Amino acid sequence: MRKFIDCREYPSEANCTLTIAGEEEEVVRAATEHSVSVHQEVDTPEFRDMLRTMLKDEAPQNA
Repeated sequence: MRKFIDCREYPSEANCTLTIAGEEEEVVRAATEHSVSVHQEVDTPEFRDMLRTMLKDEAPQNA
């Protein structure tokens, strides 16, 4: 199942509206890169674990 994370659910000074969706590892990698470059976070194993807990399941699309 695809996962997603939405910056709008985590208010920040950047007022970011980015949503990232895909397979879990893709989302964690992209969200980490985004968090470091936009939100000045530090890429650590603990930070990636925290992001993993913030992921939500994407609703299946009807074909």
